[in-house]
Amino acid sequence: MRVLTNLKLNEDQFELTIRPESFIEYIGQKEITDNLKVFIGAAKKRKESLDHVLLYGPPGLGKTTLAHIIAHEMGGKLIAASGPSIEKSGDLAALLSTLEAGDVLFIDEIHRLPCYIEEILYPAMEDYTLEIMVGSDGKKRHLKVDLPPFTLVGATTRVGDLSSPLRNRFGIILKLNYYHPSDLAIILNRTGQVLKVEVDQVAAVELANRSRGTPRIANRLLKRVSDFALVMGNGIIDLEITKLALTRLQVDHLGLDQTDGELLKTIITKFNGGPVGVDALAAVIGEEVTTIEDVYEPYLLQRGFLKRTKRGRIVTTKAYQHLGMEPLKNES
Repeated sequence: MRVLTNLKLNEDQFELTIRPESFIEYIGQKEITDNLKVFIGAAKKRKESLDHVLLYGPPGLGKTTLAHIIAHEMGGKLIAASGPSIEKSGDLAALLSTLEAGDVLFIDEIHRLPCYIEEILYPAMEDYTLEIMVGSDGKKRHLKVDLPPFTLVGATTRVGDLSSPLRNRFGIILKLNYYHPSDLAIILNRTGQVLKVEVDQVAAVELANRSRGTPRIANRLLKRVSDFALVMGNGIIDLEITKLALTRLQVDHLGLDQTDGELLKTIITKFNGGPVGVDALAAVIGEEVTTIEDVYEPYLLQRGFLKRTKRGRIVTTKAYQHLGMEPLKNES
């Protein structure tokens, strides 16, 4: 498993153990949390459910955690699903039928909902009604069921892939950004306390600087470094054991790992630095196109190692310098 992956894995005990339960415990994304506090406070004063919320941004930044906190702050329970898992109208009907007033329905990867499921979701979002066809061929009938007021929280890494009718039905749309290392260091200290692992402050800063601005990656790196500290050290995560572990894990000082280096070097050596289409790049390095676009590229673009053009991806001079390679003449 790639240690630096920021793709969401199946929920495990580690994720559940370290997840904040309230805004007080949630670190970072201050503008978003401050606004959500206002929206939630206003909804409570009106004695209404919160407007539907769309959270978007790169994976691993806390969209699922915010959905849990919204449910907690609204005093309801959270029902979670993912877009690809809702294949039939009955799947959505089953989710909606379990909701009670004030509950939160969280749909991750909401951009992957089938169009016919979206059509059923519209009246549920607008009028709190479920309208489906039931029965077999020749005996179908229209069924309309009233739903309690609820909040839909949708999460996506690809807001541009959402249809306009669905996107327009969200009253609150919030973009999550990469974290500053200082916030990540605080998160790592909190995670260390939860896991009962002593984390030296200097080591926390080092880990934060190599975590690609992503809490999920920071926490997974902390877990792996704690393994090295337990087996090769005295159990304490200090700077020495942190640097040793990250060297063994092939995570450099900017957070790039072996896979990132392979991607950049492939564009340089196989495609003369680019431009290269993402389909061709995916075929050469053996990754899915969506994985390249959602996992690898956002951070490489943000750090200025990669550029997207109409003709394809281009490696920048900064990337050549980072890799210790000589820029090609056609690179800009």
